[in-house]
Amino acid sequence: MIRPFLVLLLLSGFMARAQSTVNWPHHKKATIVLTYDDALLSQLNIAIPQLEAANFKATFFLTGYVDRTTIPRWRKLARKGYELANHTIFHPCAPGNDNTMLSDRYTPYTMIHEIDYMNHFLFAIDGKTTRTYAYPCTETTVGNNVDYADTLRKFGLVKYARVGGDVDAVITDFKKLDKLQVPSYGLEGGETSDKLISFVKSVQKTGGMGVIMFHGVGGDYLTVSAEAHQQLLNYLTANEADIWVTTFQQAMDYATGPVK
Repeated sequence: MIRPFLVLLLLSGFMARAQSTVNWPHHKKATIVLTYDDALLSQLNIAIPQLEAANFKATFFLTGYVDRTTIPRWRKLARKGYELANHTIFHPCAPGNDNTMLSDRYTPYTMIHEIDYMNHFLFAIDGKTTRTYAYPCTETTVGNNVDYADTLRKFGLVKYARVGGDVDAVITDFKKLDKLQVPSYGLEGGETSDKLISFVKSVQKTGGMGVIMFHGVGGDYLTVSAEAHQQLLNYLTANEADIWVTTFQQAMDYATGPVK
């Protein structure tokens, strides 16, 4: 015979899990957010046409390295509902990350200034005043290993911020989620479609949200092949009745807003 206190324990555990999930819009059972870093040409030339054909919107974390030839293309995408988000101007990273701008020369406040300037830059492109952010190289520290996430929180320059993670970066408990340290599945390049789809299936099983971090698609660096990217989109299309594919800000607004 099961003792009463064990029954209560099991029920409380079930209720805690149930309360951590979200009733996604349109009776969807899970959410996938596709994000792309560094404003790469392969994203414009390969990923975007594939996304357009699938009628999916995504988030692009731009740096200040966009130029007069690509800015009109990004502006056009913003008008179509894609999210242009902040990835700093110079993408500073810690030494050893093969980056020209080194974050060990920054302080939390110089990083905040750069994020602020990039917000102004993005406003000139899409006219939007609310912005999300992705930490360069998924690092939340600058200078002598000083964390600047709370400084970013203090100044309120961005609404949400994405960090890195791995294939286990599935979000289910939004009550405990730090809105300025949202985990993601960071791709290292060369992932197969099976691996990408496996991550999506793990999100489906939990009823939560999964954020995928792309860089190159069919080119550039940390590259996922165009074929693997297309097969992922094919899977999302085939399961569109159950999976909400949306932008980072829209997903976070919905998940962290009033109880649904």
